[in-house]
Amino acid sequence: MRDLRRTVVTGLGCITPVGNDVDAFWQSITGGKHGFAEITKFDPEGMKVRMAAEVKDFDPEAYLEKSEIKRTDLYAQYALAAAAQAVEDSGIAGSIDPRRLGVYIGSGVGGISTFITETEKMLTKGPQRISPFFIPMMISNMASALVAMKYGAQGPNLPIVSACATATHAIGEAFRAIKFGYADAIIAGGAEATINPLAVGGFANALALSTTSDPDSCSIPFDKRRNGFVLGEGAGIIVLEELGRALKRNARIYCEICGYGNTCDAYHITAPHPEAVGGAEVIRLAMSEAGLTADERMYINPHGTSTPQGDKAETLAIKKALGDIAYSIPISSTKSMTGHMLGAAGGVEAIAAVKVIATGAIPPTIGYKEPDPECNLDYVPNEMREQDIDKALSISLGFGGHNAAIAFRRI
Repeated sequence: MRDLRRTVVTGLGCITPVGNDVDAFWQSITGGKHGFAEITKFDPEGMKVRMAAEVKDFDPEAYLEKSEIKRTDLYAQYALAAAAQAVEDSGIAGSIDPRRLGVYIGSGVGGISTFITETEKMLTKGPQRISPFFIPMMISNMASALVAMKYGAQGPNLPIVSACATATHAIGEAFRAIKFGYADAIIAGGAEATINPLAVGGFANALALSTTSDPDSCSIPFDKRRNGFVLGEGAGIIVLEELGRALKRNARIYCEICGYGNTCDAYHITAPHPEAVGGAEVIRLAMSEAGLTADERMYINPHGTSTPQGDKAETLAIKKALGDIAYSIPISSTKSMTGHMLGAAGGVEAIAAVKVIATGAIPPTIGYKEPDPECNLDYVPNEMREQDIDKALSISLGFGGHNAAIAFRRI
């Protein structure tokens, strides 16, 4: 049996609708600033949904050569950018055996924009006009592969796909790989770029998206008026590292990742289990592995998408898993500002959880006005709160009933 090893967070990087680096993102969400506006990436005329949380002012040339940009889908560009930030923040480059460095970066959808573009070419100009880069640009593993190529990471590489739980699963599995000795460090998270007519139309017709046209009330998790999520995009990447080697190289350590849960509702393709069985169990599993006890010094970043059934079920899951103390724990949905970044959501929300432990600043759930009797926990409404937090939980719940939770603690 391998000796179990402790794992810490040493690097953070993100591209989001409210900022294209961690400092900008953190300033926005602690300040209650959202990224919602009418869609600009295409003409939404005739669509049921007109609002989205787009990444703004992203410059891929800050991270990639022009030739690389032409043969890389936007989701992978976001991943490469966020990974570059996280690796630089960690200072790990050049200090590790390439065979012991891994990459676990997933995407819920992958290169859907490339898929649309190349399909249109085939239908209008014939199959001979399809780009030879179509397949590698489209497939969901390519962001993970490209990041590995950039940093020479020859260790384990696992680009997980579990819809909205993708990045949380990727981080959790990376934690386990380091814990059991299969790698010394892993670049982990998720990336997504789905703001296009096909994805927006598909989610809208599935009745998943908010049809509200007011940017200040289109994404209002746990509020009684909530009517669906707002599509976001971007990437969230963290560097996980074995504690001993991080200390040896005098790395800046944000916190320890200490627990992970992975369950499935096995119930419905989109709806959560009404009794929140899988959601409650995934929280218990993460807390149990971490050896944590819930109290007022704990923070939860929930899935919190602003869907009627999702927020209700998640609230029930938290109550079932934690008992009466659930009412005393600050819980805030950063999706009230970033929208739902799908496969990238868990990566960005893990960063938020880590920053709460590091700073003692808890971002709010904005737009919260009308309490829902079935969502009656402390959602940190509308204003940032300062509170000493020494442990945090980040929860993601994906279509297909995929549930993931990761636990962090101060070290």
